[in-house]
Parts: sequence; structure tokens; C-alpha cells
Amino acid sequence: MITRIDSTQAAKDLIKELKEKHGELMFYQAGGCCEGTQPQCFEKGGFYLRMNDVCIGEVEGCEFWVDKDLFEYWKHSHFTLDVTDGFGAGGFSLETPLGKTFQIQYRLFTTEELEDLAPVKLAY
Repeated sequence: MITRIDSTQAAKDLIKELKEKHGELMFYQAGGCCEGTQPQCFEKGGFYLRMNDVCIGEVEGCEFWVDKDLFEYWKHSHFTLDVTDGFGAGGFSLETPLGKTFQIQYRLFTTEELEDLAPVKLAY
């Protein structure tokens, strides 16, 4: 099975730090402006999923949810979770007080990868 999401070592390190402080985590990437420009990290259950939001996988044991419309647009793409210094547009994500911002890098799946993709899970 080909995963739909992975992460850089920098993202893994930051997730570990945030888990030590906040416990279990989840990610959500919206499809709109502002908050949709980057993934948001919350305490698990700290963001209310909407009907048909899509879980594309897990990063370091944390579910990564995507807005249903964004998923439709990016369903043929692999997500790589990364982190950079600075403040993102949303400001609600748990890494913001640390002066960090999670970000996503995308690439298209190859034809071979598309044939063996991991299934997604829908909210509700």
C-alpha cells in the first residue's frame, strides 16, 4: 500500500515535542483561504470534523484530515508534512507559539502508485 501522507524529520521532531506538551494530536487542512494555506495541528478532538471530511492517513500516530473539497482537488497527490520557522496565517495551530508553521509539499502520484493507494476514511 502506498501512503497518501508522509513527513520530514523536522515535522516528526516537532510533533514529538507537541505530543509531550499536549498529548494526542490531530491535523486538519481546510480548503479555504487563510487557514487553508497550511495544515493546523490540534489536540485530538480539538477540531470538530465536518461530514465527509477525509482522513488521508496518519503522521506519527496523528490522524491527518482534509476538507472534502480539498481532497477532491488533491486526491491524486502525495502530501509531505514539513515545518518552517515563522507564523502561519491561521494562528490556531499548536506550533504557533513556538514560532513554527507546519506546511505541506505536494507531488503527483505515479501511475503505479495510483493503483496501490491506501484507502481513505470519511468522517461520520
